[in-house]
Amino acid sequence: MSGITKHGRTSEGLVVPSNFLRAVRESGYENLATALAELIDNSIQAGATHIDIKIARVDDAQFPEIEVLDDGVGMNRRELELCLRFGGSTRFDRRESFGRFGMGLPAASLSQARHVEVAAWQDGGPALAVTLDVDAIVAGDPPALRARSTTAPSTPSGCRVTWRTCDRIEYRRLGWLERSLRRDLGRMYRRFLSGGLKVSLNERLLEPEDPMMMSTRIEGEAATLAFTPLAYELRTPDGGSGWVHVRFASLPVHRWHNLDNMTKRRVGIVGGGGVSVLRAGREIAHGWHLMGGKRRENYDDWWRCEIEFEPTLDDHFGITINKQGIRPSTELREALEPELESIARMLNSRVRQSFEDVKFEAAAEISCRVAATADPDLPVVRDGRGHGRGPLAYRISTAQLTPDLLFATSLHASTLEVQLNVDHPAFAALYAPLQALSDGAGTQLRITVELLLLSMARASLASGEGTNKLLAQWGSTFGRMLQKA
Repeated sequence: MSGITKHGRTSEGLVVPSNFLRAVRESGYENLATALAELIDNSIQAGATHIDIKIARVDDAQFPEIEVLDDGVGMNRRELELCLRFGGSTRFDRRESFGRFGMGLPAASLSQARHVEVAAWQDGGPALAVTLDVDAIVAGDPPALRARSTTAPSTPSGCRVTWRTCDRIEYRRLGWLERSLRRDLGRMYRRFLSGGLKVSLNERLLEPEDPMMMSTRIEGEAATLAFTPLAYELRTPDGGSGWVHVRFASLPVHRWHNLDNMTKRRVGIVGGGGVSVLRAGREIAHGWHLMGGKRRENYDDWWRCEIEFEPTLDDHFGITINKQGIRPSTELREALEPELESIARMLNSRVRQSFEDVKFEAAAEISCRVAATADPDLPVVRDGRGHGRGPLAYRISTAQLTPDLLFATSLHASTLEVQLNVDHPAFAALYAPLQALSDGAGTQLRITVELLLLSMARASLASGEGTNKLLAQWGSTFGRMLQKA
């Protein structure tokens, strides 16, 4: 194998072909999904609308064979003969889309397979193919990078990449491999799949996998934006600029906390947290990035972050040749990390409080059931038009309210909710100690206090505005006395 100079001439002896290919096979692709992503990137850049991936063991062979077929614009003879040369891209160092260095196709292919064939055709013309075989080159045979005729599929234009002797695949059962690929590729290309790109794996379409879980409805709810999206403008080495967009999402703890652990893991709650980094709409990293000194904790599974940047900012994100992972520049870290770390800590605190609220409400369920049992014997609560409501259900929750207010009430349909104010002195002085009591007497005392609050809230509904004013004044007076105790 000869080195290719910038003028297209060769420099003999620049590399030792057999050793070079062995080194390329260790080029650092994390798994099959990240290697296949290089081929999918090429197909998208070629304008493909349908991409078909097939994985099978041919004639019960030890190693599987993989084929990726697209309906893009294909390649002419010159482009085809360059496509398996390292650095042979006709789009070298262009940053408006996916590829930059012309290393992806040959490096990704050889990282998984010992033999690769690329076929291409255009405008209904004949199909041509080139091949690269590791074993042949190690044995001293030159690579077959001269285009030769081959059979073309039915599409007018397109490309087909075939990997044979895939000896680097970690899965022995192809069913497990397929499930893993559906999850990983569905997440990496979620924007494109949602936008109309059709990618099939063994004749079944991939579905977009949203790590933010904003399009995933479970128990009637989905994750929601935690804040207004953020935007940061950074300068580029050529004097221009590019934008980084950041979104945070919060998962509904109050609705999803009681899912069993298997379901939480299957749908992506447990283990699915962290930061998803997208370049040109394609995920290139998923993990714990740009969070400053904040370490990852279990509570951090319940919020998500998505960072998207333009390819013009590749130098700031430290994009590697195989587009896996990021190495943020000092300028990027200084611009983003302080605010993102602060938000991450705040979201973690919110999740902790949400779980405390869930435990609080679960413990209060006994009192609420007792109150609901007594409600049919109480005076009917009527709305502004004189229509009766009842019997009522009850709910106790916590909230941050005006400091002087001990609790607030609201009636939704036929449920009376009492929100205890965690900022009122009585919550820390009286109610929090009751929560810590676990023996029978302690539980009964807590139920008694909760029924006292529920009955006061129920009486305020029947007695009108005067009672509400009295309760507000009482709560303020009680709080001031506690502060002096």
